[in-house]
Amino acid sequence: MSLHRKIFIACVSLATVLAGMSPAVASESHSVVQPTRSCAELVRSYAVPDAKTQVTSAVVVPASGGVPEFCDVRGKIEPNIGFQLKLPTQTYRGRYVQYGCGGFCGFITDPAFPKCGPAFGDAAVAATDDGHQWPEENPFDTEWARADQKARDDFFFRAPHVLSKVSKHLVGVFYGKAPRKSYFTGCSNGGREALVLAQRYPHDFDGIIAAAPASHYTGLIAYQGWLARNAIPDDKVVLLHSAVMAACDGLDGLVDKQIDEPRLCRFDPATLAGSLTDEEIARAKRLYSGPVDRGVRLYPAGQAYGSELGWLWWINPRAEFGGSIAGQLADNGLKNLVYPIGQPHSSLEKFEFTVREFRRLVPETVKANSLSLDLREFRRSGGKLILWHGAADQAIPAQGTIDYWQRLTGGRTPDWARLFIVPSISHCEGGDTLTHFDPFRSLVSWVEGGAAPDRVIAEGRDADGNVVRTRPVFPYPLRAKYDGSGSVDDASNFVAAPGFQTVDRVRWAGEDLYHRPGPVAP
Repeated sequence: MSLHRKIFIACVSLATVLAGMSPAVASESHSVVQPTRSCAELVRSYAVPDAKTQVTSAVVVPASGGVPEFCDVRGKIEPNIGFQLKLPTQTYRGRYVQYGCGGFCGFITDPAFPKCGPAFGDAAVAATDDGHQWPEENPFDTEWARADQKARDDFFFRAPHVLSKVSKHLVGVFYGKAPRKSYFTGCSNGGREALVLAQRYPHDFDGIIAAAPASHYTGLIAYQGWLARNAIPDDKVVLLHSAVMAACDGLDGLVDKQIDEPRLCRFDPATLAGSLTDEEIARAKRLYSGPVDRGVRLYPAGQAYGSELGWLWWINPRAEFGGSIAGQLADNGLKNLVYPIGQPHSSLEKFEFTVREFRRLVPETVKANSLSLDLREFRRSGGKLILWHGAADQAIPAQGTIDYWQRLTGGRTPDWARLFIVPSISHCEGGDTLTHFDPFRSLVSWVEGGAAPDRVIAEGRDADGNVVRTRPVFPYPLRAKYDGSGSVDDASNFVAAPGFQTVDRVRWAGEDLYHRPGPVAP
């Protein structure tokens, strides 16, 4: 897997897993919309309110490899937000899909055409670099944020919103009408952006997918530092993972090489004394518990049992990353991004895991957090939200998302939102058994057909891309239970069952942040 893909997964790939649609929302029910002008005519400036835009190029790309012909639009939104918009020339049926970006952004992830029905490429698609461009030699660069508040604000909360305004305007110019339905999907930082849009810009999108969201930005950069400081040698990580699986795989009622509910696990790393040093045991315990200052949690989660193999490439140093991903994110964030401009900053080496230092991060990072519990306007506008998180996420633990869900819903399942916790899957994709999850088709069916998803099928693929396991994932807190017959690798042999009795709400230092919604761009 490439460095770009591992660090900055912006969204779940749509084109490879969407293979149909319920009849109520099938694409053939909407006729193809033809362009009303040529692609080249889009090259000019646009006075979009509060988002002046220059389209610098617009070129027709011929159909190839199953991808339809499209107008490839590139440009800049003031002051420095780069974007790409793909406008199908022969297959467009009225949808707009926008992707989030991962990590510190700084690049434009090539937006893939989703297959929302029989026609491939029936949607216009777009992505942005969030207002700055990274140097190729340093994918973790944050120098752009050192003294530029506008660049920070574009990254924190403005860029995805103004891209939606500009893209819809350009769609209207090209096809003669605005999109009939708009969707946003993103993972990690892109998942954070998804929730920012639902919370602060409730009329931008009809349907939103927020995957593994980096919602708790105030604590997340520091949390990455906690991970990096507690790295354990690779061979000991593998040993630890094997011991955890042996102790906890069956606690959910089925031995199937995956842990469905990591919070049931009570494995003690001290049982590996003699194989792990005392310091390695202490580090493992710190990783599972998360950062704490005198009994106060500084982040609402620790590493999940079963996530250990993900530590090998996220927490442990790798030559191709110039260190560890967690360490690079923490160090560059602390140096240039998460403290107010003009105030003393920190670094991975110097950061103190204290409540006092946590509070120093709040004034700036509250702009980036996506923790607001007030989604009333999004609900009133008819918006539909799908949250999902891998239970074995080694970068952003799922417990933080579960805590947010509990506070948002009171543990009930509302008619406008769903949460899916996917066993085995690590950060955005990959895992021990299940490796891929994409609820986009279900979201479109919900928005356009009115059917809320009662399950989404997760897949496990081998190294050659072959599907070797399928498993239904039910809306949280429901879980999949084996019906007692047939292969455990076949989704048809599982039924919905009540969830395990767990404590979903976490007491931690940032509980006031759920009531601080953050600034909004016009």
